[in-house]
Amino acid sequence: MARARVETALSFPAPLVALWKMRDGLLTEPGVAVYSAECIGERNTTYEVAQYAPGFVLIGDDSGGRGFLLRTDDPGSAVFSSDLGDLDPADFEVESVDFASWIESLSDPFD
Repeated sequence: MARARVETALSFPAPLVALWKMRDGLLTEPGVAVYSAECIGERNTTYEVAQYAPGFVLIGDDSGGRGFLLRTDDPGSAVFSSDLGDLDPADFEVESVDFASWIESLSDPFD
């Protein structure tokens, strides 16, 4: 987790850190991925999240070009989604009211 903080210069929302303490990322059968602490920095750098969506962290994707993001300044942040080619927060859609609800909505995320 320290590497992720150094690579992104961000403070991660507590619910994401709690997931990382249980398991380092996940991939559901439908292809939804929550990035591991090890690769989250690289993903945020690759998609230039700090430049295009300051105040957000890219936490995963749907394996089809859509990314999932959280606000870094809100521990109860909604989960947002966006086309990875358009990271303008004005175009983000709300996927879930919070991270925990989003994780629960994924079918058997820990299988």
